[in-house]
Amino acid sequence: MHEDFEIRKEGSAVKLRVEHDVFTDAVSWVARTIPSRPSLPVLAGIKIEASREGTIALSSYDPDISSYALIEADVDEPGEILVHGRLLSDFAKALPNRAIDMETSGSKLEIVCASSHIAMQSMPLEDYPESPEMPAVTGQVDGATWQEAVSQVVTAASNDDTLPLLVSVCIEIEGSKISLMATDRYRLAVRDLTWQPTDPTVSARILVRASRLSDIAKALGSVGNVEVSIDNSGRAGLIGFSAAGRQNVARLIDGDYPQVRGLFPPEMSGFAVVRRQDLLDALKRARLVVEKNSAVRLSFSEGQVILEAGQGDNAQTSEALEAYLNGEDITMAFNPTFLQEGLSSVSSPFIRVSFTHSTKPAVMTAQDEIDGDDLEDFRLLQMPIRIYGN
Repeated sequence: MHEDFEIRKEGSAVKLRVEHDVFTDAVSWVARTIPSRPSLPVLAGIKIEASREGTIALSSYDPDISSYALIEADVDEPGEILVHGRLLSDFAKALPNRAIDMETSGSKLEIVCASSHIAMQSMPLEDYPESPEMPAVTGQVDGATWQEAVSQVVTAASNDDTLPLLVSVCIEIEGSKISLMATDRYRLAVRDLTWQPTDPTVSARILVRASRLSDIAKALGSVGNVEVSIDNSGRAGLIGFSAAGRQNVARLIDGDYPQVRGLFPPEMSGFAVVRRQDLLDALKRARLVVEKNSAVRLSFSEGQVILEAGQGDNAQTSEALEAYLNGEDITMAFNPTFLQEGLSSVSSPFIRVSFTHSTKPAVMTAQDEIDGDDLEDFRLLQMPIRIYGN
């Protein structure tokens, strides 16, 4: 048993003592998924449950996602209460770094920490919905790899809620291989990775809202292996993620995602390689003079790429960077936001831009050496902007 916790029940009151950092961290994590505008008032709450098994469970619920964190405890009598989640999280973070005492009495939760005393009104537990159960484990994946893969792909998902398929990430599973895909019709990101499935013949193609998938990946972080649980058997499918005593369950989006892999050109006529950070820094400077909806131009020739932005009577910028070109000289124009997000989605020293024509999609991949092979586990297709003369 963990000596930092002490729970006992006297009459109708539940008393709890918890170490500040453990409780604050868990409450803050669970509160992340509380909706900013809950459809029901009780959905703004965090449920606190003390069990006979020596644990304290904290949970939040939204129709699209639920969160659950388990903390070790010494429990004499079980008890539970529902209180406003974000307020509880703010209170916990503001308290001094001392043990926190909590006691429920009637409809109040009394919180005492050192000389601080806070009283919170409880919320009706009978109105709080049951959280969906975690499906059976489908497999596990390295947490750091998963977090990187999700962050690379979600930037290409649409923000238009009228397009439910395109605000999603498509997850394809075939045995030990997983592919994540997202597109907003102007760019397409695909990341391939491996995992350890419980069934080596598992096959699935599911959709998860990109913002939800991103929040979960960030929340779990690189804590080691993450267990992934998928239940796509019913009308309302679920996907769950579990690591280090924390769980998230999200609802799947129903629909058939387009077969986007066919958008990648089967062959490329050439490619250019440039140091990624140099191009990213130059792009950030160029964006200072780029007007809304304007493009930045990349002109590749042997030994260099010239990045230009601005035109007419407005401010203009031009910067030449060292580059390696395999193929004919070419000038392409891109949305500067999309280009910057693409360059930021990888951490390799170099970026390869493969092309067929100045008005056809370009494909960006990571590369470790300027004269080496590119890494094809992550590919980002970008639609260029047509410029005069192309």
